[in-house]
Amino acid sequence: MNINQEQLTIFKTVMETGSFSAAARQLGKVPSTVSMSIANLEIDLNLQLFERVGREPVPTAAAQQLYERTVHLITEIKQWKQHAYALSSGLEAALNIVVVSELIHTDWVDYITVLEQQFPTLSIHIFSAPQEDAQRMLMRGEVQFALMFERECLDQRELFIELKRETLVAVASQEHALAQFESISLEQLQQQRQIIVTSRDKKVKPDLLFSQDYWRTDHHHVALSLIQQGLGWGILPLELFKQQPQLSQHIKILNIENFTAQMEYFLDLVWSKETELGLASRFLIDYVRKQREHLK
Repeated sequence: MNINQEQLTIFKTVMETGSFSAAARQLGKVPSTVSMSIANLEIDLNLQLFERVGREPVPTAAAQQLYERTVHLITEIKQWKQHAYALSSGLEAALNIVVVSELIHTDWVDYITVLEQQFPTLSIHIFSAPQEDAQRMLMRGEVQFALMFERECLDQRELFIELKRETLVAVASQEHALAQFESISLEQLQQQRQIIVTSRDKKVKPDLLFSQDYWRTDHHHVALSLIQQGLGWGILPLELFKQQPQLSQHIKILNIENFTAQMEYFLDLVWSKETELGLASRFLIDYVRKQREHLK
């Protein structure tokens, strides 16, 4: 059996147009070519696909069953060719991106949507990790991009584009001791247990650590659950409260004396100088740069 894409396309077109002559006109072929192709396909399959008893061919039950599969198969072949061409043009086999767990709620998915529209065959893998782990994943070459907070000390190997500002706030359960005051001192804050989102590696000192007594987790959803239970205070994105206003019934944003309650950080798209960028990676960087220019 030696069935090719042209035979499948002709069969599909005959099914959709209802005749050999109409299919020939749509495909730019002579009717005899279409008729011969269908006849050869029937021989290859050892199946009768059309009854030729009237002016127009009538699909058999076998043809009806094969039609839907043919449509899917032709689509897959086209996608396969598109993907092969894209790979030959420098498209990555896969694009790996890590998003800092506190930033999962932001509009980063918009960038993934743009990538999917531009490269529909590209396989994209999304990971979530604390800031410290995300940076290590990037520098080890496990991902091509990291969506993360600005860093006090930049690694000489990294490049980045600022995307937007993100606000972090100190919070505690409405039932927590800290929440009973209109304002608290930094010393009061430091005396209470802190729930902090940080690396799984206990050797890594957490960023934004204020209290000597602290519990650590690698995801902000876990931190939020612990904070809601009154097991400690923590630092969470303000945007989380805007998206989920019901949280204000259970969580209070703490007012800290002589200290800016809202901590402003830039959200960066980061990549490594040492990683060879593929077609999709270069497209994403150019797209983000154009978006920033548009906003100026």
